[in-house]
Amino acid sequence: KYKTMKTLINILFISMIAYATTYAQQANWDFDKSHSKIQFDVAHMVISEVTGQFHDYEGKIEIDKNDFTKSNISITIDAKSIDTDHEKRDGHLRAPDFFDVEKYPNITFISKSIEKIEKNIYKLSGDFTMHGITKAIDLNVKHIGTIKDPYGNTRAGFKVEGSINRTDYGMKYNSIMEAGGLLIGEDVSILCNFEIIQKDNLVKN
Repeated sequence: KYKTMKTLINILFISMIAYATTYAQQANWDFDKSHSKIQFDVAHMVISEVTGQFHDYEGKIEIDKNDFTKSNISITIDAKSIDTDHEKRDGHLRAPDFFDVEKYPNITFISKSIEKIEKNIYKLSGDFTMHGITKAIDLNVKHIGTIKDPYGNTRAGFKVEGSINRTDYGMKYNSIMEAGGLLIGEDVSILCNFEIIQKDNLVKN
């Protein structure tokens, strides 16, 4: 019994050390919104594109400094904060024809896996929820770099790209032009530039 108890204690001790080591490698980060942007493009009348962005968002970023593939990322976007630089169009996008922000106020992404493709290039997979519908999507991520700023804070930069079909999320509003082709494109390109700052040991300036 003594040997069995000793073995169990040793296993528990080793597990605690392993957990502590793993936890120590995880760092919490936050968005530097003054140097970040969540942007999208969608075709207009086939011949051009409308560009927009979301101003209000928050998220949880846990990055394993030794292995990015073990990191966890989630983000919540306030759909009302959409901005295409056209007030009337933005009002229509917030209405039931599109985002229906009164009923579905948030757009969310929760990571499920991160796969390293090549140096500084990753595939980020997760659940994307918009307009009350959740689907799995893949995003391409480029790690631009990690530095210490003049105040001693650790910063990292990432570019995130991908695309979705808005009709998959119940946004089917459209019309067909006389010459054929859709007034509004169905495929939406996503382009995000994120500068994040490590929250642990944050140096205020």
